[in-house]
Amino acid sequence: MRISRNFIYLVLILIILLTGCSAGTDQPLPPTSLPLSDPRSNDLQVPEGVVKLDHPIYLPEGFQIQIFAAGLNSPSMLAFGPDQSLYVSETGSGRILRLPDHDQDGFADDLEIAAEGFIEPSGLAFYQDGSLYAAETTRVFRLTDQDGDGFFEERETLISGLPAGGNTNRTIIFNPDWSRLFLSVGSSCNACVEQNEQRASILLYRPDGSFIQTYTRGIRYVIGLDFHPIWEQLWAAGIERSDLAEGLPPDTIYILNIDTDAGWPSCHAGRIADPDFGKGNACDEDLLTPVFELEALTNPSGIEFYQGDLFPEVYLTDLFIALHGSGEGRSAVGFKVIRIPLGDGSSSPPEDFAVGWLLEDGTHWGTPMDLIEGPSGDLYLSDDFAGVIYRIFYDG
Repeated sequence: MRISRNFIYLVLILIILLTGCSAGTDQPLPPTSLPLSDPRSNDLQVPEGVVKLDHPIYLPEGFQIQIFAAGLNSPSMLAFGPDQSLYVSETGSGRILRLPDHDQDGFADDLEIAAEGFIEPSGLAFYQDGSLYAAETTRVFRLTDQDGDGFFEERETLISGLPAGGNTNRTIIFNPDWSRLFLSVGSSCNACVEQNEQRASILLYRPDGSFIQTYTRGIRYVIGLDFHPIWEQLWAAGIERSDLAEGLPPDTIYILNIDTDAGWPSCHAGRIADPDFGKGNACDEDLLTPVFELEALTNPSGIEFYQGDLFPEVYLTDLFIALHGSGEGRSAVGFKVIRIPLGDGSSSPPEDFAVGWLLEDGTHWGTPMDLIEGPSGDLYLSDDFAGVIYRIFYDG
């Protein structure tokens, strides 16, 4: 009897939801260490004048990485437009850049200004009509390019009055039928009782900017948001508090639901009561619990479900996570890309996918920020420390 792939996916998701994967353990589950190939054994030949990697990045056999664009000022969140060009919010300059690759050679042809005059822009999302939604810390805009010259000259403020300061990234994403806009607003602190109810939440809006409700609360800081390509659930990467016991609490991966509470600041990862704010039964059964736990303090940022056909089939619908990293010396963790295998019918723990930004002496030369799949099935990765965008592809 032939079992369809959709049936396998359904069984997998049911297993995740019922077991919570590693949520019942006492320690966070770090990524496994799989053999990764040495890129120095098959160096890429890149055109003259194109920036090369200063240090090797290690990937599974058959995968390659190269710099797609360099010389950016704190590149943050990524989006592909209807024109098939990559757009990036440049937090350091207050601009949104367009990075076309007209000749499809895997390198950006130019750094073009698509819009400017923002205050630390972050989240980007294209709407079905081709307009570009862009988020600052306190506002969300709708940008329109009426004359089609590649510069979005019209700007309308749809959402304003969001809290300033604290964790300032604002990720935005539309649901698959374009009827809802989700907006993440981080906390103002490591652990505290917020006075502004918008803090530490995922907020739900209509595309015209009208507020509907708080979708999920008590989730300290979320940068990575993505919808599962089959089941259309909204997944989120939680950056949890620091300064608890060593290795606790873990950073987290959640499947979000409407009108739910993840517990911050009273409870972390659905099971760890906060020593300062977790009085009484802080971690009750009604709290949202993570489906995966990650190593503490790795600071997951961008997440992306793989839907293309460039990678081997085993990677289909797997979740890729950029770990922005933290610490230095022996305490340094993260600074890499990990993968959670979901597409082969198994429920496997996270594993390393791209490593090398963290050096042996505990220093780092890059910080993975946001991930997005390109039209051809490549993965693009922003690095707000090195000021570059990488392209990861399979050439096995």
